[in-house]
Formats: sequence, C-alpha cells, structure tokens
Amino acid sequence: MKKTLLVSAAVVAGLLAGPMGIASAGAPSATNDDVTTIAVFGDNPYGVNPTDVSQNLALPGFVDSVNADPDVRTVVHVGDIHSGKQFCTRAYDQFVFDSWTRFADPLVYTPGDNEWADCHKKAEGGGTYNAATGAIDYVLDANGNQVDYAGGDPAANLALVRSIFFAKPGKTLGINARKVLSQATAYDRRFPGDKAFVENVIWEQDDVVFVTANVPGGSNNDQDVWYGAPSESATQKALREARTGATLRWLDKAFAVAKEERAKAVVITAQADMWDPEKGAAHQTGYEPIVAKVAALTSAFGKPVLMFNGDSHTYRSDNPLSPTAGCAWELATPCVSDYPIHPGYDVPNFHRVVVHGSTFPLEWLKLTIDTSKNGSGDNAFGPFSWVRQPVA
Repeated sequence: MKKTLLVSAAVVAGLLAGPMGIASAGAPSATNDDVTTIAVFGDNPYGVNPTDVSQNLALPGFVDSVNADPDVRTVVHVGDIHSGKQFCTRAYDQFVFDSWTRFADPLVYTPGDNEWADCHKKAEGGGTYNAATGAIDYVLDANGNQVDYAGGDPAANLALVRSIFFAKPGKTLGINARKVLSQATAYDRRFPGDKAFVENVIWEQDDVVFVTANVPGGSNNDQDVWYGAPSESATQKALREARTGATLRWLDKAFAVAKEERAKAVVITAQADMWDPEKGAAHQTGYEPIVAKVAALTSAFGKPVLMFNGDSHTYRSDNPLSPTAGCAWELATPCVSDYPIHPGYDVPNFHRVVVHGSTFPLEWLKLTIDTSKNGSGDNAFGPFSWVRQPVA
C-alpha cells in the first residue's frame, strides 16, 4: 500500500525533535493504485502585450482538458502566470486564481519571476530609474495612476501573490485541496525568517517526495537591479539573500524527509531554468548556490531525482548536471557541452524537464510514476515517464 500526499506521522515526530522541526502535519491517506499520474505545466497563461487575452480565454478549456483525464491525481504549476510584457495587477492575479478554482485535483503552484521579481521592469508596467531626478518614472495609465500594483515593487507583489494563492498555508489549491508541508510552519527554527516562504512546500505521493522552491527565472535569481537603478536596494538584497537561504534549507529538509521515509525518488519543481544558455553565463551566476545544493543532495541520495522548470518556454528533456550535457545535439568530436554554465558536475541520477509554455498550443505534461519501473530515454527516467499533452 502506497502513501499519498504528506509525510508520515512517524517522520513528523522524528523531525520535531530536531532543530528543523515540523510545526504540524496530518496523517497520510493511502491508495492501492500501482501508479500515479500528475499534470505539470507552467508559463501559462501568457500574452504578447497587456491587452492580449487570447490565452486567458483559452484557460477554461485547458482546465477542462486536465480535469477530463481520469488518471490525473495532482496538478503542478511551475510558475509564471503571465508574460514579461504584461502588467502586474491584483485583478490579473485574482483572475488566474479564480480560473484555477475549477481544477478538480489538488493544485500546487510555485511563483515565477513575471508575477513578482520582474514586476519592476517597464515592460511589465513598473518603471525606470531616472538618473536626472534620482527617482522612478513609473508607467502610468491615462488617468495618471500607476498601472502596476505598488508601482511594480517586487516585494509588494510577492506579498500580493502570497495573499491570494497561499492564504491557507499548508493547503493546496483545487476543488479537492489537500494538506502539504509548508515552510511557513515547517521552517528551521534557527532561521525564523524562513516562515515567510509559505510558497515552498513538500509532500509525499506514492513513495516519491516532492518539493517546490521559489527560484525565479529570467533575472539571475533576482539580481537584476530593480527599476534599473545604479545599485540594488537594501530591500532587494535582503529579500534575495533570505529567499536563497530559505530555498537551500528547504531542499535540505526535503531530502531529509526522503531519507527518513526511504523514498524511491524525489521531484523538485522551480520556475527558473538555471541552465538556460540563451541568457549566458554572466546572467546565470546567481543560481550557482542552488545548483550546487541540488547536485550535492542528489548525489548523496543516490536514487532518481527529477526536476521540472519552466522559464525558457521550449520543451527539453536532459541532464544538465552531466559533464556531457547536450551532447546528443552536438556534431563536434569530442563533444562540447551545451552547458558551459555551472560546469564541473557529474550527477547521473539527475534529470530535468523544461515544460513547454508561453505559446499556443497550450500544453501540459502527463507525468506517470511507477516505482516498479526503471526507465531511461527522452521520455522516461527511473520510475518516471511522461507524455506531452497539447490542448487545441
């Protein structure tokens, strides 16, 4: 009999005794199913400008597509609920939240850069630093009002996202919402600031531990200076350092749970494509502490670890922690890796998938977990296999 959603009471009790104690957790439910299926998507819905609502109009049909599959038991969104050319507003965030209430299964969501970290950018309705005045020239509407929530302030927009999507810490979205472990309550007591990161969650489903982490893509782990000012503000620096530290500790906790539970695999979801070659090494260095942590924990775990991210929008299945990553696409001999970013890793029990996003047709990934299997290839890894599901 396999476990689904939540960490066992025994493990909770054991972790409570240590410095990384879990505040509370319910007993897991159980199932006799041999396999479980999860729908994974991200960078959805998107628009090419602030008035483009084509994907918004398609969202009900997308939700219906996932709901219509009787195999799906959990839904995961890896971040970015609008594009980098759309405004950050309360009304928009609420629209997406309301649309997602129609998902029949539990929905786990982790924020992306476009809904908070990049809201300061002019293209998203934020503003631009004015060197002559030393002030921010905000994007204004016809009535002279700021178009973005809080003028695009990233900290304020992250707080807004939390207030809408994470109003009930430790509980998923979706009609049949279920409990998960949230860092808001299961934080390391040595770092009380970690309790702010309500969006980071852990759950166990059919002998696999899942962990989400707020790692925003597109902005070098939020090192793009807000509003293009001459230097980052104390608020930006403090938020980035606090979030990165919380992420590293949360990954530690997830793998500790996997070890205690004798999990057969781990799944990590985050928005950032930390290996996106399009952005270049100089714009990826901020992710190195997280990459190093994932590599070290995966190596020590010794079992399959699968990561899902969005951000770069184009579907890809590979192991960027391999010294020969990307060689399947290389013609040169010897192979020249696609990933000069974050070099020096050799972690064969790691695999990641970039989910398709941003453009039509909308698409979700049907992930099947069967712990009796040990697959390999472009569409399988260890107990995992997946099929792309475009939605007309």
